[in-house]
Amino acid sequence: MALTGIQIFKMLPQTNCKECGVPTCLAFAMNLASGKAELDSCPYVSDEAKEKLAEASAPPIRPVAVGKGVRKFTTGGETVLYRHEKTFYNQTAFAAMLAADSDQKKIETTLKTWNAFQYERVGLNLRPEIIAIKDTGDKKAFADTCKTAAENSEFNLILISDNADTMQAGIKTAGFKRPLIYAASENNIDEYGKLAKDNDLPLAVRSDSAEGLIALTKKLVAMGLKDLVLDPGSREIKQSLEDMVAIRRAALKDSNKDLGFPTITFPCEMASNIDMEALIAAMHVAKYAGIVVMSEFEPPSLFPLLLERLNIFTDPQRPMTVTEGIYPIGNPDENSPILVTTNFALTYFIVSGEIEASRVPTWLLIKDSEGLSVMTAWAAGKFAGDDVGIFVKKSGITDKAKTKELIIPGYAAAIAGEVEEELPDWKITVGPREAAHLPAFLKSK
Repeated sequence: MALTGIQIFKMLPQTNCKECGVPTCLAFAMNLASGKAELDSCPYVSDEAKEKLAEASAPPIRPVAVGKGVRKFTTGGETVLYRHEKTFYNQTAFAAMLAADSDQKKIETTLKTWNAFQYERVGLNLRPEIIAIKDTGDKKAFADTCKTAAENSEFNLILISDNADTMQAGIKTAGFKRPLIYAASENNIDEYGKLAKDNDLPLAVRSDSAEGLIALTKKLVAMGLKDLVLDPGSREIKQSLEDMVAIRRAALKDSNKDLGFPTITFPCEMASNIDMEALIAAMHVAKYAGIVVMSEFEPPSLFPLLLERLNIFTDPQRPMTVTEGIYPIGNPDENSPILVTTNFALTYFIVSGEIEASRVPTWLLIKDSEGLSVMTAWAAGKFAGDDVGIFVKKSGITDKAKTKELIIPGYAAAIAGEVEEELPDWKITVGPREAAHLPAFLKSK
């Protein structure tokens, strides 16, 4: 049960020291209750209070950390069913399958190729996080493949085997990466529970249904294990979706702690081709897989999935933006044209893409408009003529270019006069209304 602000306040030191960043302990307690603050921000809270508050404020779906290094990730920790209620935080992790009996040279080549799959978007580096190593019956091959993947890539690992001895061999060579063990089931729960506990590793739990997971998680939690990932065993698309939703609802709406863990799903076992896998994966990014395992990583399917994930796990109340400033496109010089637009991420990427397509080196000025598109920003007074003019003067563009012509978006033609008043030495040109017309326009300049 979530604590109220007053209940939390009673457990705080009540010194009003302001070191947490707010004026009073009561205000801090209210922020804690609404999820706007972290308990660690209070330097004087007692250990006893910390323990009570941590237990009471723990999310209904346990956050589980997987892996180490630059691609480590946390899955779970969510508190809502719908992203308009509150931002989704811990992104769905993408994994690809690697058979342990593959040729070692081929494995190294595959790892090198997959490791290079990184895409820059809105200033972020988008990439998959994990590789699933699947046992094919050869313990040594499994251990060797786990070692190769752990030592020769940034990826973290899922170790997949039904044999405890084989799993132990994989843990011995790759345990330093803190892999996810897959999977404890009714047949091997004691052995796999011990493996996870002895090696302090997260453990996947597999059953034939969402309901069947309850008895297994109860037993594992009683053994002292908390970092669990659930697989309801669904390998049919409709049932898989139903199970993911049922598990999420049971944890959030029914406070079912036995199902209060992140989930894993396997589109690679539900489809016969990578395109269909991608469709299933896209479904589960939205509802509600913590880890999605594909048969392989291919750019035509991986890139759209990474973009979908980025959008799903972005705060819906705060538009995606790029940083205000000067963006040189195509190595512009002092005589290159100068354009200005808003910092809405989609606007930036469309405009910059069309400029690149024109092959005309250009200075693109991005003005902070609080993430609004051109027309919306203009209507809201966030892209007014005087503001644009002041921004251009302060941007430093005159240190980079001698050009005294500023091209404004066609949809903001109404601000041209105000910009001219602020920049009397400049020629203000109204550009195209649609970004698609920019290449022809720039070539004509």
